[in-house]
Amino acid sequence: MSLASAALLSPPVLCFGLGALACALRSNLRVPAPVFEAVSIYLLLAIGLKGGAELAETRWADFAAPAGAALALGLFIPLWCFVALRRLAGFGVADAASLAAHYGSVSAVTFIAVVSYLAQAGIPHEGFMTAILALMEAPAIVVALLLARMVRDRAADGAGIDAADSDQPSLSAALREVISSKSFLLLVGGLAIGGVLGKTGMATVKPFFGDLFLGFLCLFLLELGIVAAEKADEAWKAGGRLLAFAIAAPLINGGLGLLAGAAAGLSEGGAIVLATLAASASYIAAPAAVRLALPQANAAYALAASLAVTFPLNVVIGIPLYAGLAGLIYR
Repeated sequence: MSLASAALLSPPVLCFGLGALACALRSNLRVPAPVFEAVSIYLLLAIGLKGGAELAETRWADFAAPAGAALALGLFIPLWCFVALRRLAGFGVADAASLAAHYGSVSAVTFIAVVSYLAQAGIPHEGFMTAILALMEAPAIVVALLLARMVRDRAADGAGIDAADSDQPSLSAALREVISSKSFLLLVGGLAIGGVLGKTGMATVKPFFGDLFLGFLCLFLLELGIVAAEKADEAWKAGGRLLAFAIAAPLINGGLGLLAGAAAGLSEGGAIVLATLAASASYIAAPAAVRLALPQANAAYALAASLAVTFPLNVVIGIPLYAGLAGLIYR
C-alpha cells in the first residue's frame, strides 16, 4: 500500500489527475501547444543525455544480457498481441497489427514516470535503461507490420492475386518514419551526446536538465491528463473487447518484463523499469509508422486504448504493482 500511495501522491500523477478533472469539468485549461512541444523535447533530450552519460561508464558485459532480453520482449509481445487480437477478440488484420505495434513498442513518457517513481522511492536502477528504451521502440512496430503483410500475402495467394501488385506502402518507409521521429532522434541523439560528454561533461548542464526535470514533467502530465480524458469516450465506444485488451495486455507484458529483467541479471530497480517498458504502449512513434503502413487501420482504437486506458493504468496502478512484485522476486 505504501508503494501505491507514493505513486498516487506524487506530483506528476496528481498533475495528471488535475488535467483529467479539468477535462471532466469542461474547463478551458490547456498547456499551450508550443509550450507542450518544448516541454516534450526537453524531457526526451534530458533522459537521453542522462542515459548516455551512464552508458559511457557501463561495461558491454553488463549491458548485453538486458539488451537481449529487451529485444526478445520487442519481438514476442507484438506476436502474442496480434494472435490474441485476431483469434480471441476478433479484430481485423489491420486493426490487430496496429494495436500490436502500439503495445509492442514503448512509451517514453511512461519510462519517465517510472524513473521519477524510483527516484522518489529511493530504488536505484541501471543508468543504461535509457538505451534499452531506445532499443525497444522500433522492433515491435516492424514485427507487427510484417505479420500484417504475411497474413495479407497469404490471403492474396489464396485469391490468386499477385501481392506485388497490391497498393501497400513500403515497410522500409514505415521504418524510416520511426527512425526519423522526434522521440527516437532525441533519445538516440541524447544518448550519443551524453556518451561523449560523460558525467563530468554533463555537470555543467545538470541544473537545467536534472534539477528542473520533475517540474517540467508535471506540466507535461497536466496536458496529457486532459488529452487522455478526451480520448476516454473513444475507448468506451470501441467496446469491451478493446477495453479488456487495454487492461490485460499491460499487466501480462509487465509480468513478462519483470521475469525477463530478473533472468537478465538486472537489479530490482532495473527490472521494474523493464517491466514498465514492456507494459507501456507507444502513442508517439507507433502512430506515425502505422498511419503510413496501415492506412486502413482505425487509428482511434490504438490511441484511445494506449493513451486513455493503458497509460493511466500503468502510472497509477501498474508501476507500484510491478515494484511490489519485484520486491517479492528479489527478496
